[in-house]
Amino acid sequence: MGGTPTMAIAILGWPVKKLPLETAQKVIEGARAICNEAGIALAGGHSIEIGDPVFGLAVTGVIETAKVKQNAGGNAGDLLFLTKPLGIGIMATAEKQGKIEEKHRQEIIKWMSTLNKVGQDLSNFEAVSTITDVTGFGLLGHLIEICEASELNAVIEFDKVPTIDGLQKYIDMETFPGGLFKNYKSYKPQVHELSNQQKYVLCDAQTSGGLLVAVNPDQASEVVDYMSSINHPFYPIGYLTEQNDTEKIVKVI
Repeated sequence: MGGTPTMAIAILGWPVKKLPLETAQKVIEGARAICNEAGIALAGGHSIEIGDPVFGLAVTGVIETAKVKQNAGGNAGDLLFLTKPLGIGIMATAEKQGKIEEKHRQEIIKWMSTLNKVGQDLSNFEAVSTITDVTGFGLLGHLIEICEASELNAVIEFDKVPTIDGLQKYIDMETFPGGLFKNYKSYKPQVHELSNQQKYVLCDAQTSGGLLVAVNPDQASEVVDYMSSINHPFYPIGYLTEQNDTEKIVKVI
């Protein structure tokens, strides 16, 4: 939404009878490294013994209120862009099942550990009307949130939607996370009919997914040029339209 982080506190739950404390230390070291990349301090934290490992960061930040980008800011005609490819959920499930190739494992780690700090830059553009992250509800779920808040519909051009290298192999192996089908079931009434391939990609729950960004088409070249200048992915995937159907919100072509 355009915020700038200032500090983070670690929250750690660790099953000390199942996993060595040395592994927990590596988790914390990884968090410290990503905080350094974000330019903030990991200023302490809280830990408890727990049955399964849990880790997260409670982050404090600041933002200029005039630059906050909300779900409700979209306009008909806005172009939709995505900053990371999809497929993390399916491929992470393959990793959990011991089926993923090492090169693909490294690929999903790369994307999951890529910060979304570009949101700070995008918030400075008046042409950017809306920013939201694509996480557990999948691309379609988070796009529907934008559409509902902005009272609009959307069109997704499926051939333009980026996917992580190697994803098709794991779709063929059917390493689908349970959240994928729960997502589809929850918003199926709001989406025009999907092929199986479209369902698998667009409903896949993402961990540390990218940003979904709506941009005024008359000024889009300015934003696209900036993203290109910093060598950051910015994939065009569709556009917002006037609300012409109160039930079917998103169409995939």
